[in-house]
Amino acid sequence: MQLFWGIFFHGVGASSAALCYTPEKKVKGWSWQTYWLVQASVCWFLLPLFIAWLTIPSLGRVLSEAPASAMRNSFLLGMAYGIGGTAFGMAIKHIGFSLTYAISVGISCVLGTLIPPLMNGTMSDVLNGTGGQWILTGVVLGAAGIAFCGIAGRLKEKDVAQSHAAFSFKKGLPLCLLAGILSAFYGFAINAGKPISDIAADYGAGNFQVNVVYIFSNTGAFVTTLLYTLWLHVKNKTFSEYRHINKGTLSINYLMALLTGMLWYGQFFFYGLGHVRLGKFEFSSWAIHMILLVFCSSLVGLVLKEWKFTRPLTRRALAFALAVLLLAVLVLTYGNYLGGV
Repeated sequence: MQLFWGIFFHGVGASSAALCYTPEKKVKGWSWQTYWLVQASVCWFLLPLFIAWLTIPSLGRVLSEAPASAMRNSFLLGMAYGIGGTAFGMAIKHIGFSLTYAISVGISCVLGTLIPPLMNGTMSDVLNGTGGQWILTGVVLGAAGIAFCGIAGRLKEKDVAQSHAAFSFKKGLPLCLLAGILSAFYGFAINAGKPISDIAADYGAGNFQVNVVYIFSNTGAFVTTLLYTLWLHVKNKTFSEYRHINKGTLSINYLMALLTGMLWYGQFFFYGLGHVRLGKFEFSSWAIHMILLVFCSSLVGLVLKEWKFTRPLTRRALAFALAVLLLAVLVLTYGNYLGGV
């Protein structure tokens, strides 16, 4: 039952992440940096602090006992993730939701899943353990499914290039590659913070123990985002946007940015709840979460009519990719089941 809830919470988190950029379509009169800094303040700074205070018993004692190295490493890795997250948001402007998720998350899925056991020297245990081969097969299937999503996206590019003036694969691809590599660092940040979450568990945090790590991983991401957006504000003289546009529009903008931040933080919150339930192969959390994220984001792209002007061949390619992603999740789930028997 623990495994079922683990997969379920990863699915909820992935759905939240897939939806988090949709409110941006309602934002008017704000430059990208204004919107991005407001939502980042919510998901990477305010909510991590508030939720940790709400869910971690004796938070002050946990932090006082936490190893300085774990806090530092989680923060620094979070800073790298912040750069990836910013590149991710910029890529969406050029190539849309579904293709950005396919490329960036595909890279992040493989790196973020396989590098931790490689670095910890536990990969041989995974390969030789019960269910380990299923886990690796699931990761490979997931990477293949994400690649197929990328192929469908390339077909989409050809189909909609004339009807979508802002579509630019040339501009979006480098941003996706940067986002994919650096986004994997978030999984590393969570692993680096495990000594902190273990202390939180000792104080009774239970399944919410990972929330204490977000204090460091997410604030690290916030620092890099803050520096970049402030530089853009200075360069483009856009500080006045926080208060000097139409009052009704300004309220809607803040509301949409708040909603974006809450949805994005929902990804972290439910990731933590799923992660602690996978037991022996908890490192596979990253693959499951990323695969479900691509699956859900592709569905969101369909709902938002990103694929409206595509040919039947393109839509069939997407359907095949989604089927492979779903199979990958089932294989990973079975591998975790065998590992827990």
